[in-house]
Amino acid sequence: MKALGFIGMGNMAKAIAEGIIRSGKVNGSDIYAYAPHQDKLKKNAQAIGFTACESMEVLLREADTIVMACKPYQIEGVLAEYKDALAGKALISIAAGWDYAKYKPLLDETTRVQFIMPNTPAMVGEGVLLFEETNSLEEQERKELMELFSVLGLVEEIPTHLMGIAGTLTGCGPAFIDLVIEALRDAGVKYGVPRAQAYALVSQMILGSAKLQLKTGEHPGVLKDNVCSPAGTTIRGVNALDRAGLRAAFLDAVDAIME
Repeated sequence: MKALGFIGMGNMAKAIAEGIIRSGKVNGSDIYAYAPHQDKLKKNAQAIGFTACESMEVLLREADTIVMACKPYQIEGVLAEYKDALAGKALISIAAGWDYAKYKPLLDETTRVQFIMPNTPAMVGEGVLLFEETNSLEEQERKELMELFSVLGLVEEIPTHLMGIAGTLTGCGPAFIDLVIEALRDAGVKYGVPRAQAYALVSQMILGSAKLQLKTGEHPGVLKDNVCSPAGTTIRGVNALDRAGLRAAFLDAVDAIME
C-alpha cells in the first residue's frame, strides 16, 4: 500500500484515520479523504493530519487502497460512477451489509475487495475489527492491512457465514453494555453516588472485568463464583438478575437482530 484514501469521513472513518496516523504506520501525508461537506472535511483534515481532496477524481488518483466509508445507501451509486477508476485498486469496505459477495458483481475484475466490520470502541483503540474470510486481496497485502488495523483493537478473521452473528455480538453489543452501564449508574445515584462518579465507577468496573477474563482465560461463570460468597450480598444480586431473566433478555436481543 502506497497511499490510503477514504470515501466519506464520518466518525468511524475519522477514528480509523486518526488511529493509523497516531501509530506512525502510515504518514498523514499518505492518507487522503473525500467527502461532499468540504468545510467539515478540511477541519477534520487539519485536526487529524490527513489530506482533504476536493473531488473523488483527486482521491482515486492519489490513493491505491480505498476505504469505502460513506453511507451504505450511497455505495451502489459510487461504484457505478467510478468502477473504472477503482480498477486495479484494493477496496476496503467498512459499510454494514456490504460484504465481498455484494461488491464483486459491481466492480471491475481487477479490483481487490476486503469487507471489515469495525465497532465503535475502535474510536478509542479498543475495538473489534472483523475481517471477512472471503476476500480477493493479495496475501501480503492482506497481512499488512490486518497489522495496520490492529492499532484500533482486536483483529479477527471470521468465516463469511458467521459475519452476521459475529457482527451482532461486537457491533450491537456495545449498545447492550451501555444499557448496563446506565442502569448501574442509576442504581448508584439512587443510593447517593454523584452521577459522574457513578459512571466512572461502573465503566471502570466493566473494563476491568473484561480485562480480567481476557487475561486469565477463565470461564465467566468461574469469575462470577469467585465474587459470590456463600450467603453473601453478591449472590443475592445475581439471583435477582436470574429471576428477572437477564440471560434470556440478552439471547432474545440477539435473536431479534438475527431474525
